[in-house]
Amino acid sequence: DGIISGVGSVLVFIPFIFMLFFIIAILEDCGYMARAAFVMDKAMHKIGLHGKSFIPLLLGFGCNVPGIMATRVLENEKDRIQTILINPFMSCSARLPVYVLFTAAFFPDNGDMIVYSLYMLGIVVAIIMGLIFKNTLFKGLSSPFVMELPPYRMPTLRGAIIHMWERGYLFIKKAGTIIFATIIIIWLLASLPVGVEYGSENSYAGIIGKIISPIFKPLGFSDYRVSTSLLFGFVAKEVVVGSLGVLYGVTDVENNENMLIENLHAQFTPLSAYSFLVFVLLYVPCVATIGVIKEEIGWKWAIFTAIYTTIIAWFVAFLVYQVGSLIGF
Repeated sequence: DGIISGVGSVLVFIPFIFMLFFIIAILEDCGYMARAAFVMDKAMHKIGLHGKSFIPLLLGFGCNVPGIMATRVLENEKDRIQTILINPFMSCSARLPVYVLFTAAFFPDNGDMIVYSLYMLGIVVAIIMGLIFKNTLFKGLSSPFVMELPPYRMPTLRGAIIHMWERGYLFIKKAGTIIFATIIIIWLLASLPVGVEYGSENSYAGIIGKIISPIFKPLGFSDYRVSTSLLFGFVAKEVVVGSLGVLYGVTDVENNENMLIENLHAQFTPLSAYSFLVFVLLYVPCVATIGVIKEEIGWKWAIFTAIYTTIIAWFVAFLVYQVGSLIGF
């Protein structure tokens, strides 16, 4: 089961990765990519980034993995690392199932505004961290935007497919093994010791969830099942919803959503639910993203990303909950 889960979790990214590289190849061949970067260069420099950072950050809203891989267009290493470090704050599509569940449970009348606020918060945090990094870790001017704009031309299907295959194969070869290994470890934590229910409080994952649950009390939620679901969220953010279902005894979340919502109402208020969503938005990106960061710029930056994003997530969620409590939400 663990092997099937691990392979499945890796394979689910592959169509998106290949599609990304196909689209990038077409945009590069037709001459559009250079122009988009040129148009955004002035605005991006105001927040300490290069114009070419715009496309990777935009792609991050679909999935952070291709967004990070797209930073290869940046020639300056400092600009590239800085763009990679803030890319996880772009709210990828994997977080949407969590948003949908919690807005349905706690914000049925204005769920769209809640989700919009999360997307905007991610952008604001990315801008702030970009400015901080530019004035600390990556001091100095960005490389000037020097590019000969190619003429518009019709891309060839053969050329796009070749580029797609070369880049996609490299992703599978390098990042796939890291992702697979980490997922197996998470699965083992949830399944051991032998005989316990998957992800239960007696599993190693549940025990870890109990140990770390006090950390989340200042954020408005401290139930071990919530902390355990966040641990599973490291595999993939959409796993948070399924994990909550399993841990609260709702095996079929799709058909028993109301039952899960009732359980969530017992653990959350609207304010603590929003604090939870903020934490999900900002904390350590999924294992696929960490794996790609490792392959692109090394373990040091991958570990740094995992740690600093989680610290930022805790701090921002803390502010949301504590300030919200003070003003009476």
